[in-house]
Amino acid sequence: MSVREIIKKQIVGALKDAQFPINTPEELLGAFPNGAETTCKAGDLKITAGEAGKLLNANHFPFKSAEDVGETIVELAKL
Repeated sequence: MSVREIIKKQIVGALKDAQFPINTPEELLGAFPNGAETTCKAGDLKITAGEAGKLLNANHFPFKSAEDVGETIVELAKL
């Protein structure tokens, strides 16, 4: 499994209990189990939800699913 797939899977898993749609960055951070400190790891790569959130802007919202969030973040992070 690639780093991209691992990180995306962890993001989707972390958001499994989230209520969608998510309309704002604040709602997105609040949906992660440990908020901005929620961490995804693959090999030497480690990224927190707070760091990933800095890649997003208002045009990325609303998110309709955890899959949508995961794909957007790995795409913007160029994984």
